[in-house]
Amino acid sequence: MVEYRIDRRSGVATYLQIVQQTKQALRLGLLEPGDKLPTAREVVEATAINPNTVLKAYRELEREGLVEARRGLGTFVRKTLGSAPADSPLRGELADWATRARAAGLERDDVTALFTSVLDQLYEGDDS
Repeated sequence: MVEYRIDRRSGVATYLQIVQQTKQALRLGLLEPGDKLPTAREVVEATAINPNTVLKAYRELEREGLVEARRGLGTFVRKTLGSAPADSPLRGELADWATRARAAGLERDDVTALFTSVLDQLYEGDDS
């Protein structure tokens, strides 16, 4: 099951953080079709956010066809995304790189900006 972590200082709407974290779990294979998402109550208890925020995120995921709400049962994953399993050797290489970046004194935002700029350059003109 996915555990949501809300960063109130990120500037990203709370419901979007839930959507993004769910999509990341789908890409990493941490959530698979048939898996049940935590209930709104469970998310509220873990994160102290408004239940309507959770429901808004789940509706967005449902609108995108990634999950489906089953009345009285919960919200379930319909399909997965990507093919970057959490145990990929590339993850280890990326973790090593991030460790070196941190040791070099880069802050989290610096690492994010650097990585994003490399991705933008590498995938320029690619809609994937």
